[in-house]
Amino acid sequence: MSVEERRSMIVHAVLPLLVEHGPTVTTSQIARAAGIGEGTIFRAFKDKEELFDACTVEALRPDHVLDAIAEIPLDQPLEARLAEAAEALGAHLERMSALMAALHPLGRTRRSPMKGGRRESMTAMQEAVTELFAPEQGRLRLPADQLASLFLSLLFSGKRLSLEASPTTSQIIDVFLHGAVGAA
Repeated sequence: MSVEERRSMIVHAVLPLLVEHGPTVTTSQIARAAGIGEGTIFRAFKDKEELFDACTVEALRPDHVLDAIAEIPLDQPLEARLAEAAEALGAHLERMSALMAALHPLGRTRRSPMKGGRRESMTAMQEAVTELFAPEQGRLRLPADQLASLFLSLLFSGKRLSLEASPTTSQIIDVFLHGAVGAA
């Protein structure tokens, strides 16, 4: 196994442990979860901080959500496509939030070692959601990329606010597609 493959395998084994135990996860727990000896951890990473940074980068990468959105069948109704995208995006946000909360004691929420950054990740997600509008191109009131941006804004603000009266995902999609005012 190459060093990069070993690093990736360790990171994937550690992510759930970090969410569960935070920065107090032990090298013994890490080794057990990865099925390796403790010394192998430090042949792949110089220390736990470098491992935690690699875990943060992995959790913030949008690859999983982009793959999930790309698999959404475009022959479904737009409402169903957006619901599947919202589910995938919500799972991505939950993974990121859980890890950031777990690493908060180390101050990881202030500095992200992710290359490319948040803007690049958001752009990739917007482009993926834009593709979901392609079959409706002739009926759209705005360009697909603007609609994708609006949809993501509504979806992410609803998840972030966590107010008692926060709308459900289906309510967000319904208002997004049909407006706030019903038929007279």
